Amino acid sequence: MGHGHAHHHDHDAASGTDVPPALDLSIPDSDLPPADLNRRGFLRNAGLLGAGAATTVLATGTPAVAGGHDHGHGHGPGGDHGRTGGFHWLAGDHHIHTQYSSDAMYRVIDQARHARAYGLDWMVVTDHGSATHAKIGVEKVNPDIVAARSRLKDLLIYQGLEWNIPAAEHATVFVHPGRNEVAVLKEFENSFDGSVRSAGDNTPANEALAVAGIKFLGEAVRKRRVEGALFLANHPARRGIDSPHEIRAWRDADPSVAIGMEGAPGHQAAGLPRDSGGRARGYYDNNPSANSFPGYPLESYRTWGGFDWMTSTVGGLWDSLLAEGRAWWISANSDSHVNYLDTSQRGPGSDFNLNGRYNDPVHGPVITDAGDYWPGQYSRTHVGASSFNYRAVMDGLRAGRVWVDHGGLIKGLDVRARVAGDRRANSGTPLGGVLRVRRGTAVDVTIDIDLADIPNWSQFVPVLARVDVIAGRVTGPVADQDSFTAPNTKVVKSFDVTAKTGRVSFSYSFGRVDQPFYLRIRGTDGKRSQPGLMGAGVDPFGPALDVAGAANPWEDLWFYANPIWVLPK
Repeated sequence: MGHGHAHHHDHDAASGTDVPPALDLSIPDSDLPPADLNRRGFLRNAGLLGAGAATTVLATGTPAVAGGHDHGHGHGPGGDHGRTGGFHWLAGDHHIHTQYSSDAMYRVIDQARHARAYGLDWMVVTDHGSATHAKIGVEKVNPDIVAARSRLKDLLIYQGLEWNIPAAEHATVFVHPGRNEVAVLKEFENSFDGSVRSAGDNTPANEALAVAGIKFLGEAVRKRRVEGALFLANHPARRGIDSPHEIRAWRDADPSVAIGMEGAPGHQAAGLPRDSGGRARGYYDNNPSANSFPGYPLESYRTWGGFDWMTSTVGGLWDSLLAEGRAWWISANSDSHVNYLDTSQRGPGSDFNLNGRYNDPVHGPVITDAGDYWPGQYSRTHVGASSFNYRAVMDGLRAGRVWVDHGGLIKGLDVRARVAGDRRANSGTPLGGVLRVRRGTAVDVTIDIDLADIPNWSQFVPVLARVDVIAGRVTGPVADQDSFTAPNTKVVKSFDVTAKTGRVSFSYSFGRVDQPFYLRIRGTDGKRSQPGLMGAGVDPFGPALDVAGAANPWEDLWFYANPIWVLPK
């Protein structure tokens, strides 16, 4: 399934651990040569210089490289895969398990070949952090990843791990490929994993250890041990233990590393009706515990239209962060461990505790009670990248040029905030960006959607029914770090989609703007909806609460896009 990608690995550019002059803040600007001064200025304005350099869009510069100007190059001669709005939209999955996880079984090459077959361009191997994994797994899985990279030249394969966040849930942590990827991940896991360090309870010391872990990753980048490192919180509302103040603290610890959370968890097949009664979609079938944040409502422990409550509630936790001006992005993925209707089983004679891995899987009976799909089979995270390489995908994720979908609901998406009347191709501010305008300027959002035109992996062509524009005022940092509502955010416009093929375009005018605000977009097949938790006046037709054992994910499809801010001055 080649796409004509020109494959670049972009390995570590420096061998030592010395801080480059541009990154060494002990050197004043006046002592830097012009080239280093320019680099420092770029990084400072992008909010990437120093931990917490720009934690909100209200600070000087933006909290991430929000771009739209570096459209880069194609994937290679004749390669133009997924090109929309001046970017290559590369589909991927950042949460995938292999035989090096105690509760999974597949080889790296198994997951990678399926990811490629299901249309993905990039993936992250994220085996569970644990004492066994820290001693054995990080090193043992690396040759398998390196071999898969060599065999599948048109798939970017990152090495990462699923971090047991001290005092909190899990997170994807991954690094740019290079000679230090194993060393950095192993040191990180041994020093900061909540399971390894017995730091699971929600104590201040454990919360501080999580912050220190994120800062360690940022320092590893600044010291050029690795070219990049990213953190995304996984299934954040599943157990109610990722409190609002912890999420804010992770972002503030280093905005160039801690970039977001799963907007929708994996395990989407878990809610399928079956003879055994089934589980909850995403395995979101928990209740509050002693470590849970007491302010979360019971509804937060279930998914809504397959999405996490933090994302799916208009005016909820995600919006409370965006209303502060915090760049906090969402993703979607498979969390693939054992896949529904697969025909394999763990290799006989396996001793995971001794070897840190299961023996290679063998043919077995059809698996009907599993809750997972293969990478790309159902959930996809689409990243607007300047080109096809590891750095460009990480830059696109960091910049928030990301939209996610379930079941192949749509084929392509381009959202732009624009000065009214500007309809030039690729102009305006894309997803994740900040549009700065003079006060009183009229601003529009334009939405261009390429509709699905081939059957998805459940053998039907999805039909988009509605697109919603959600917007809220940017009110700045909150006094209470455990705030999780945004009272000024609501659905401001809904568009019914009547076309079944081709491209559809919508435009909504915000009029002349004099207050900072943000906007975000979602869409649905319209098969399941109910008023949102904040009331019908805020969200009249939001996603519906998923019912355990009766949640067919293919009959409830949504896409969500990351926000754009508009800041008049």
